[in-house]
Amino acid sequence: MHFGPGKSRVRLARTFHSETANGALAMNKLILSFFVTAFCCPLLAIAQSTGAPQGVNLREATIMLDVAVTDKAGKPVSGLDMKDFTLLDNNQPVKILSFHSTDPAADAPVEVVLVLDTVNVDFKYVSSERQEIEKFLLSNDGHLTQPVSLYVYTRVGLDSAGAPNTDGKALATLAGQLDNNARMTTAALGVDGAIERFYSSVKALAAVAQNEAPKPGKKLLIWVGSGWPMLDSVNVDISEKAQRENFDSIVGLSSLLRQGRISIYSISTNEGSGSATVYRDFLKGVKSAGKSSPANLGVKVLAVQSGGRVLGPNNDLTAQIDSCVQDARSFYTLSFSPPRADRVSEYHDLKVLVATPGLTPRTNTGYYNEP
Repeated sequence: MHFGPGKSRVRLARTFHSETANGALAMNKLILSFFVTAFCCPLLAIAQSTGAPQGVNLREATIMLDVAVTDKAGKPVSGLDMKDFTLLDNNQPVKILSFHSTDPAADAPVEVVLVLDTVNVDFKYVSSERQEIEKFLLSNDGHLTQPVSLYVYTRVGLDSAGAPNTDGKALATLAGQLDNNARMTTAALGVDGAIERFYSSVKALAAVAQNEAPKPGKKLLIWVGSGWPMLDSVNVDISEKAQRENFDSIVGLSSLLRQGRISIYSISTNEGSGSATVYRDFLKGVKSAGKSSPANLGVKVLAVQSGGRVLGPNNDLTAQIDSCVQDARSFYTLSFSPPRADRVSEYHDLKVLVATPGLTPRTNTGYYNEP
């Protein structure tokens, strides 16, 4: 399956330059203002057209949360009961309506979605990351414990190996074939290049999420690569209209991931450009358009907010993938009824507490409620 120009429901391979061909934009302020306007509407449309259980802008009667619990060593913890959990919505306790602990013998296996990013990574790292992915796929003689879907994101589009598969040998062969497009292109440089990569990368992530969300059960979306530019260091003055559209995109993608039961995991062998920890400044939920920033759509920000993890950078990418996959083997699913919202896209902070000391729960850090 190839998600390229004119070949899918979303046009991932359109570059920012093609959309601004009618005029060069000289100032960073103008560049980003135009960028946000051009970017957000297509992304919001992606989020709203998903096959998730509820539309992005509709009130949900019940919200479902997948909760991973780990001990001090980072190992998953099983055997907990509903009485061990406390759920807070905007710091107020809410009633847990249903509770389910993963039963590997009875529950459908969790899908692992591997996305190899060749756009935001230096080519020398792409080769080693692909080799590490193949190492993971070929472990245990190619017999995967979880079904795996494989995507390769290049500057000419987003390629998929097709349906989830537990045949690691077959997937490893396809990984090499899909990676061929990465050898055909080089990354754009400078501010324009950073904007282009941000624009296309978030749309690629949204397209993968849209494709995976209608599938039943929980999904682990593992983004292999240091992530796209967060544009946090660009001195800009975004228009009110553009900022509103940016906020709508944050709401749309956040809701798509949560409703589709998709947790993002960011793993890498190198830091890429910029600080490896700058994403931590943007982890708080965005409550209004005036507080929104393109950096709120960084892959590491989305990983933490969706209940996933940020690992690396280190050279043992296979171990990072194995660590992520552990979350597929033991987790808990809770549901609750959200309160009535006073306004559209009303942000609610979420916290899950576990009674046993030393245990760490991870789930969606918030949601957007609707009247």
